[in-house]
Amino acid sequence: MTETTLVLVGNAKAGTVSVLKLGEGSLEPLSTSTIGAGTGTFAVDAAHSLVYCATKQPEPAIVTLRLDRSSGVLTEVARRAVADPLAYLTLTRGGDLLLGASYHGGWGVAWPVADGGLVGEETSRVEHANLHCVVTDSASRYAYFVSLGDDLISQTAIGEDGVLTPLDPPTVAAPEGSGPRHLVLAADEHAAYLVTEFSGEAIRLERDPATGQLNRAESVSIVDPEAGLTHSRFGADPMAEHLIWGADVHVARFGSYLLATERTASTVAVVSLDADGLLGGVVGLVPTEAQPRGFAVAPDSRHVVVAGEGSGSVALYELSDEGELVKRDRHETGAGANWVRFA
Repeated sequence: MTETTLVLVGNAKAGTVSVLKLGEGSLEPLSTSTIGAGTGTFAVDAAHSLVYCATKQPEPAIVTLRLDRSSGVLTEVARRAVADPLAYLTLTRGGDLLLGASYHGGWGVAWPVADGGLVGEETSRVEHANLHCVVTDSASRYAYFVSLGDDLISQTAIGEDGVLTPLDPPTVAAPEGSGPRHLVLAADEHAAYLVTEFSGEAIRLERDPATGQLNRAESVSIVDPEAGLTHSRFGADPMAEHLIWGADVHVARFGSYLLATERTASTVAVVSLDADGLLGGVVGLVPTEAQPRGFAVAPDSRHVVVAGEGSGSVALYELSDEGELVKRDRHETGAGANWVRFA
């Protein structure tokens, strides 16, 4: 672990982003900067010390912030208004292209980036109901947009000009009514892992790195069987009705485990992965911060920071070789803590 590994936490209700320094099993708060209500997603360009942050108020926008790595202070350098709030932002091509997914707008787009700001108009647009996530491969050749409302993943090629072209087939179906939410690629990019909001599943998708095409494979439940939760649906109140409320998913321990969060019971599931990346069983269900909407795995692949939307705090865990998730530290960051990224 280097002393310069920083943790950035978005606090949506507070309208702030907190920056903490990650040590060996510890978090050191550095700074909290006011950005604007609804800071629910951001993408970090660590090479240029820039953060692209989506806000909802005073109007939906993408705010470019410069990060002072020593103090943790974020300073606004540019702002671009958008039609609808964004649920997810992803940088690709070394920070030259920013992709966004709008849940309420039902659209996903790509914008060119230069000198820390979005330049010109969007290069492309993908439209599906309630888009909740967009990720790209490491070579910046393919982009995947997850549609919670249409139960699918839209798969596209990224052209040299940033234009998104649908693959054949253009979409991959998720189970009907499952509510696919977030997606992450395996380190070797031969697989992708999807978490569903309504059914509480982790689903593996086989991926062809040459063509970018995904094919749905096996799945496993990430829901605590002792919690008594039942299948959710669009428009329901999961807490009031005691329904499944899946949230986020990431790979840890260099591909040995998949982690996924569920918000009603407030748990992190630890799922084993075999040498080929196939899903095994759930080896741990760890109680965590209230409503763990977002979390992230550190560059060392063993430290994990979980944000509690209901607690306004983050918890630091260490994942052992055996899949045990051990709590190491905890800090309050701000109301509605819901997004975590490392720099």
